[in-house]
Amino acid sequence: MAEVRIEKRGDIAVLTLDNPPVNALGVPMLRALAARLDEAVKDAGVKAVVITGTGRVYVGGADIREFGKPRPADAPSLRDVIATIENSPKPFVAAINGPCAGGGLELSLACHGRVAVSKARIGLPEVKLGLVPGAGGTQRLPRLIGVEPALEMIVNGELAPADKALKLGIVSAVNDADVVGAAIAEARKMIGKKPVKTSALDGKITAAKTKPDLFANARKETARRARNLEAPQRCIDAVEAAVTLPFTEGLKKEREMFTACVASDQSRAQRHVFFAEREVAKIPDVPADTPTLPIKQAGVVGCGTMGGGIAMNFANAGIPVTVVESSQELLDKGLGVIRKNYAATAAKGRLTEAEMQKRVGLIRGATSFDALKDADVVIEAVFEEMDLKKEVMRKLDAACKPAAILATNTSTLDVDAIAAVTKRPDKVIGTHFFSPANVMRLLENVRGKKSSKETIATVMSLAKTIGKVGVLVGVCDGFVGNRMLYAYTRQSNALILEGALPHEVDRVIYDFGFPMGPFAMNDLAGIDVGWRIRKRRAAEGRENYRGYIVADKLAEMGKFGQKTGGGWYKYEAGNRTPIPDPFVEELILKTAAEMGIKRRKIDAQEILERCMYPLINEGAKILEEGLALRASDIDIIWINGYGFPIYRGGPMFYADQMGLDKIAAVMRRLHEQQGDALKPSALLERLAKEGKGFADLKGKA
Repeated sequence: MAEVRIEKRGDIAVLTLDNPPVNALGVPMLRALAARLDEAVKDAGVKAVVITGTGRVYVGGADIREFGKPRPADAPSLRDVIATIENSPKPFVAAINGPCAGGGLELSLACHGRVAVSKARIGLPEVKLGLVPGAGGTQRLPRLIGVEPALEMIVNGELAPADKALKLGIVSAVNDADVVGAAIAEARKMIGKKPVKTSALDGKITAAKTKPDLFANARKETARRARNLEAPQRCIDAVEAAVTLPFTEGLKKEREMFTACVASDQSRAQRHVFFAEREVAKIPDVPADTPTLPIKQAGVVGCGTMGGGIAMNFANAGIPVTVVESSQELLDKGLGVIRKNYAATAAKGRLTEAEMQKRVGLIRGATSFDALKDADVVIEAVFEEMDLKKEVMRKLDAACKPAAILATNTSTLDVDAIAAVTKRPDKVIGTHFFSPANVMRLLENVRGKKSSKETIATVMSLAKTIGKVGVLVGVCDGFVGNRMLYAYTRQSNALILEGALPHEVDRVIYDFGFPMGPFAMNDLAGIDVGWRIRKRRAAEGRENYRGYIVADKLAEMGKFGQKTGGGWYKYEAGNRTPIPDPFVEELILKTAAEMGIKRRKIDAQEILERCMYPLINEGAKILEEGLALRASDIDIIWINGYGFPIYRGGPMFYADQMGLDKIAAVMRRLHEQQGDALKPSALLERLAKEGKGFADLKGKA
């Protein structure tokens, strides 16, 4: 139950917002706050008011669940509450006791003073939900701190730490000893004086009018950095309105933009992602109170690109980690790369020298598995070869303490087969990191048949500790992300034989919103990686899909992509920009002719459908088989691991927006043309027939 408690400290009223977990400003909270404001303003014994939050949070923002829904006619809006505060003859001071985001900052900007604790993080992150701040944030913040710093905060949506907020002038003091007491002292200084409204501070607005290129430059830079995203551009428009229009008209303009954004497809998609990312932690048969193993020490086997990146994740979280390599030479090389990576981060100002040294100091190297005897969790990150991984897991089982969790960083292999070589299959789990492991947010946690609930809960919690979005998936070849990727790349490779060229396919996918198309991505990851996997699949008697024949020819020539200076594209020395290669185009034409394929003109729409719809269909099969808990989990995997555009909400959300009947119809046609590999999923067909979407699935598919 949302409530606002009122406490009088002499002639100062302290209003404490209490709406766990983040004191969100939904309708119940706004009703309670409006009532307490009225009480405090009318009380003749109250000379000033302080607003603070309960617990460790000030206000996390508005209640996003209410966006786009009808509001009770008699419910006060945040704008109404803000107007009451700002126009009050009594001074108001915000005592920011923790995170202060979105509507929380807008509420604070209405106050006549602000103080904060050092752990407070303050900002307007609405842009990350495809929105513009809707309660005066774009109009008041530029007046308080200046147009350029306000633009940066609003367009990027990042929360500023308290020390930065102090330098910018958002808060006047930082006080950890007694932030409410500091706010009371600030309020007492204002008693008897006319409160200064943030909306009346026009000096910095006037200064911005002397910079005619300010907003044009911001739009250009934002278009480059936040390609295809609408909300950042609307945020610039709103801040520009603060400069070019009177305050009341600027408020009206901001509100119009906010309303339009709420109704937009992009914001609906981004809000879906916001909730989906929080849903992935909920596992039906692993309750939130499942005991977890404390992770005080970690181990990693392998100090190559992947192993080194995984080790950095632990060090970044303050967890000591031991990295084991097969030779001192390889170990020294890997540790050197780690130090180089940290030095590069420090050189960019993202780490202090002391922080860098601390993290480097948490990573210890060894050439013996005995060095892992005290580790609570060990992740093997050796080459993607089953026999090698089994050998490593046997050694870990013998060397590590019985309670230790043994994790395999495999992208495709059978986790159950790997677990079977140990005496602790209940403590074995897959942890599929994405490269570069110290950067990419996704962690596919692969649940084996015998993985215990404690193991699952521990690794899901560990994912959060090391800054990852952990998503629990089941065991199959490629798990969720890579299994769907195969469906996507099989079609892209087939398209180039049928008539398209690599750069034409890549252009369509890039325009759709991916950071790069499948062929540029293949060059970046290494053509040899998929080649080795296909050879393994062929050795196991699985179909080696004919569409990959050109990729296999390039791999056999040693053209692995960027790392060899050429693959699907050419690359000039020191430049990673892909250049269409006439040799590759000739190879494609020759291969198609050898296979008896008559090439034809393929338009952008067919390329998009052929790449996206089989991917979605494979996702539906994964849901049928229970390998993903929710359709939204698949969305989170593809957004965080494969660059699916966030403003489209992930492949399954995108499918719902397109209409499953349309996707099913295309899949039927492709099934007729290409065979059972593209047979429409039974789940896709059923939902399409019922006029439903993946979002309608509750529980098992």
